Amino acid sequence: MADQYHTNEEKILRDSHTKEIDLINRDPKLINEDVVKVDFEDVIAEPDGTHSLDGVWKASYTTFTVSKYWCYRLLTAIFGIPVSLLWGFLFACISFCHIWAVMPCIKSYLIEIQCLSRVYSLCIHTFCDPLFEALGKVFSGIKVVLRKEV
Repeated sequence: MADQYHTNEEKILRDSHTKEIDLINRDPKLINEDVVKVDFEDVIAEPDGTHSLDGVWKASYTTFTVSKYWCYRLLTAIFGIPVSLLWGFLFACISFCHIWAVMPCIKSYLIEIQCLSRVYSLCIHTFCDPLFEALGKVFSGIKVVLRKEV
């Protein structure tokens, strides 16, 4: 029974670090849906009445598309792994700080403020409630009548 528990736990740990990546849909959460979708038509457009030669337009389209594609591929081949290493390190540091510093500080603050809130509540109920009840009784006898005189 204990061996089965450890193998399941090891499998879960192994799966979280070695999950398969989808090579087709590389943005499943649509993080960059509206940010970096730049096509030729988004950058270069010729209005009616101002058109270049069809051959120039087709060559420009092909040049833009191919150069963007290969430039991106080249940049990711050169910088993809080092930048991924930096981002992994940064997010590991952020996670570490959040788990080991931020959340304990917040929990500590909530525990301490709970004690202060009880004292504050006790003072309010002790001193302010009777005062406001007395003022309420004093002003409850006031009647306002509106008359329209012509």
